[in-house]
Amino acid sequence: MENLKITSPIPRHNSPPPLVRVSGTHREIGRQIGQAFIGPVKHSILNARKLLEMTYSDLELTWEGALIQARKYMPFVQERYPQYYEEMLGIAEGADVPFDDVAVVNAMEAVTMDALHLTKCTSFAVNDDRTADGHVLLGHNEDWLPDDEADVYVVHATPEDEPPFLSMTYGALLCNVGFNALGIAQLTDSVYPGDSRIGTPRVVVSRAVLGARNLAEAIRATLVVQRAAGYNHLLAHESGELYSVEVSARRFGILYGEDGVLVHTNHYLDPKMQAIEERSDELISTRLRFYRATRLLKRTQAHTIKSLQAILRDHLNYPNSICNHYTEDISPLDMEKTVNSIIIDLTARAMHIAWGNPCENHYFTYHLEA
Repeated sequence: MENLKITSPIPRHNSPPPLVRVSGTHREIGRQIGQAFIGPVKHSILNARKLLEMTYSDLELTWEGALIQARKYMPFVQERYPQYYEEMLGIAEGADVPFDDVAVVNAMEAVTMDALHLTKCTSFAVNDDRTADGHVLLGHNEDWLPDDEADVYVVHATPEDEPPFLSMTYGALLCNVGFNALGIAQLTDSVYPGDSRIGTPRVVVSRAVLGARNLAEAIRATLVVQRAAGYNHLLAHESGELYSVEVSARRFGILYGEDGVLVHTNHYLDPKMQAIEERSDELISTRLRFYRATRLLKRTQAHTIKSLQAILRDHLNYPNSICNHYTEDISPLDMEKTVNSIIIDLTARAMHIAWGNPCENHYFTYHLEA
């Protein structure tokens, strides 16, 4: 592992991200989240507005324009996933903010037409054949706007009509990164298809995966009809099955975790998906992180939580490293850092989270009690 002296300021968190336990209908779940995190919800909306102001010369999109654009996507959510539309309504009610503001946050990638260069998340998984204790483990660095780091929290949810789940999220964003009580875990990474359209936003599609009752249902959820675009969905099952489902608005590719290891960053790997990838020549750092994480994972035959933490702290190619850092001279379109780092022990139904850059912050443990 490369040793590197970090010169830019790194936020340090001496306490774990806050946790809220919610239950009931989807409207009630959203309302409880909004009430518990009024500050983060409002702060994330303010950050979204500031981002559009900072990038206006490039995007030519005002907040009023974003509200108009986001409204175009909501009928697709209401038709296909009314329960998650209810969750967004509940968040708005609980935090006492306009629903349209919550809609923009959950459709930000769509309304900006992917002009934000969000290309720095790293995800991977190892199954029971490649761990010292026979557990299925996943690792993920969540890279997003530095100002949203303060808005990170954890949700322990018990919906009345879906499996209980444990998820990391922030601000007004729907839950999507996490795992459920039936042994299904999901990590998401932004990718850049050229066939985007108005439809169900990516975040809502990924929220549906946490409600899946088996692996096939989880994969089908990522491929919902009339989706706006797509993420890469790295999916793991407690049996040790590992899949990456690369999605665009009209196409998909499925990759299997060969030899008990699976890695994904922010570019397509399936050749037919690569054919529709936009700006692939710009996606350099994502390829470097992919190969770096793959090498580090294959170097160890029997992984532990600590060995995965070491990979998530890696600084090769700093600042655009696996542990990603923000520098002052970066363009607003590229303004990202690792806002939290996650290791999921799917076998133990546990999530270990470092709030902020994992190179400077400790991991705290949360359990799904179902």
